[in-house]
Amino acid sequence: MNAPEKTTPDGQRRVVFRTRGLCRTYRLGETEVHALRGVDLDLYAGELVVMLGASGSGKSTLLNLLGGLDAASSGEVFYGEQDLSRVSERQLTRFRRDHVGFVFQFYNLISSLTARENVAIVTDICERPMPPEDALALVGLGERLDHFPAQLSGGEQQRVAIARAIAKQPAVLLCDEPTGALDSQTGRQVLNALLDINRRLGTTTAIITHNAVIAEMAHRVIRLRDGRIADIADNPSPRSPDELAW
Repeated sequence: MNAPEKTTPDGQRRVVFRTRGLCRTYRLGETEVHALRGVDLDLYAGELVVMLGASGSGKSTLLNLLGGLDAASSGEVFYGEQDLSRVSERQLTRFRRDHVGFVFQFYNLISSLTARENVAIVTDICERPMPPEDALALVGLGERLDHFPAQLSGGEQQRVAIARAIAKQPAVLLCDEPTGALDSQTGRQVLNALLDINRRLGTTTAIITHNAVIAEMAHRVIRLRDGRIADIADNPSPRSPDELAW
């Protein structure tokens, strides 16, 4: 499995996502909520970024727009040269299927299926799947292939969810509070799995969280506040998840 190219032929970092003036407004009863207020952001190939912000800061909305799960009210969001705000629903479905893996706070595994079968659900429909056994081995579950979710710990279930997300070999992995339902020790195991995938496969990885400690493992840290980018900072010395404590 070869990692995707991280640079352009002229040596520049390859931009995977580019947003300009990105806004998302919706109505909550009679109230108009401005979830995003003109976000300009570039995400680069192969990087691991952490997006930090309090509840209501817009981080989940931004992740949903990048992943094609929601539509912007205005502005642009590009995946490579493709403007996701101007494609058809069919094209958007193909984009999600072929290019993006999602990991959420809750695992959404099918209880009647084994770990292997939960991953195979994805590999049966994508273009260039990784064998479920290989995906589970990447997250340290090579010996738990035929266990059902009820036979797995919370951290193991989340790692099955990660294996399911990476089994289609996506260019991008979008993670929404992947450790939110886990204790710190189990959370570090999950973060180690995400970091290992980022290193081995070159998968551009974005993790959103309210836990500022997790930002210490990122290449870049993006802070959101009130629907805007408050700060973007490079992290010259990312720490191992094993060094994190919360």
